[in-house]
Amino acid sequence: MKKHILLLVTCLMVLGSASFAQKFAYVNTDYILDNVPDYKDAQKQLDNLSVGWQKEIENKYTEIDKMYKSYQAEQILLTEDMKKKRESEIVAKEKEVKDLQKQRFGKDGDLFKKRQELVKPIQDKVFNAVKKLATEGAYMVIFDKTSESVSMLYTNPKLDKSDDVLTMMGYKPGPKPAAGTGAKPTGATPANSTGGNKPVDNKFGQDGKDPVEPKK
Repeated sequence: MKKHILLLVTCLMVLGSASFAQKFAYVNTDYILDNVPDYKDAQKQLDNLSVGWQKEIENKYTEIDKMYKSYQAEQILLTEDMKKKRESEIVAKEKEVKDLQKQRFGKDGDLFKKRQELVKPIQDKVFNAVKKLATEGAYMVIFDKTSESVSMLYTNPKLDKSDDVLTMMGYKPGPKPAAGTGAKPTGATPANSTGGNKPVDNKFGQDGKDPVEPKK
């Protein structure tokens, strides 16, 4: 609530110090992007890539699990050298899948780079359209209704220029979201740094040895 009051006071100060000729407006970027076919296509591509890479990682987890179960079943028949070799193979496989997770879903990973490639040009197009609207319409400020850093207690529908932005971009406006809500973009939600999988625990502990079973 304090955040809302602070924002309201700030807006009143700006309005109080500005002349009545200065104009304000807002847009709903979620609604705009939801009505851009290219954005939906980009989200679909990202979704398909994410699902494919996720499956690839899960398959490698399954391979590691099979390797470890096989090792446990045959452990009693193996020499010490053979045990160390099998353990090293499993540990190496674990490192491989962790590195792959980081490569696919980590910070600056493949998914991030692909999102930049597909989505950023569309976001830039929206920004340029908003900038053109502000310049041509002589607006002092254009707020983003969906921005997490700006809470708008009340918005006059007459000040919503989202359809104008879509028209400037060459797209047809769609049905407006219900009052008090924003249109939720379709497509994949960004994957987290682990790609949805839990990190692989080292089957042999920190020292590469088979964990000791607790005494009963």
